[in-house]
Formats: sequence, C-alpha cells, structure tokens
Amino acid sequence: MRADFVPNDKSQKPFHFDCVYEKEKYPEDTTEEGIELNAAPATRLHMPDFLAAIDKRSRPVADVEEGHISTASCILANLSQQTGRPMVYDPARRVVVNDREATRLLARPYRRPWQRPRIEAA
Repeated sequence: MRADFVPNDKSQKPFHFDCVYEKEKYPEDTTEEGIELNAAPATRLHMPDFLAAIDKRSRPVADVEEGHISTASCILANLSQQTGRPMVYDPARRVVVNDREATRLLARPYRRPWQRPRIEAA
C-alpha cells in the first residue's frame, strides 16, 4: 500500500511512501483470541523495552508508577465530577483531604472471601 503526505507548509514538498497495515505485518493478531487490536502495537513495543529494563536494572518506558499517576488523576477527576467538589489528594495518607465521602469512594468492596489489604501510611 502507498500513502501520500501533503504538508500544510507550502515550503515543504509532498512525498509518497510505502506503508504496511499492522494487520498485514502481524496477521496472527487477527486470529488470537481475546486480543485487543488497538493495543497490540503498543504491547509489541513495550514488551522488549520491559525486558531490557530488567536486564539494565532501569525503569521501562511504561513504568507502573507513571501508570498509577495517570490512572489516579483520572479517577480523582471522575470523583470530582461525581461529587461536584474539587479534590485535593494526599498520596502519603491515601486520602482526599477533608472529604471522607470521596475517600470512601476511592475503594470498592471486595468479593468474599477477598479482603482489602491494610496499608499503613508512611
């Protein structure tokens, strides 16, 4: 397949190039049960990076701490919208400051026999 790139900047010339659809490059993705096709390309690149980070004893590009920060920000934004109040989160104590209701909404009940682990704040 070929594609064309036509820049908005008239000082640059358009150019043509060959490209390959992800499904053409990795046809096994279309038959793998339960695969998320939109996530497969990212997963394919993150796995070697993760393994290299283990070898180098370094942090991977998609570090779990960064994922936690991104996820927590979204959760707090949703809670703020749900409650109609601004949120100030204290990560050391793992609470929404001066808002017991919002703090309670940060966790959901576990199914029996599972129990929420108790983590003492530093």
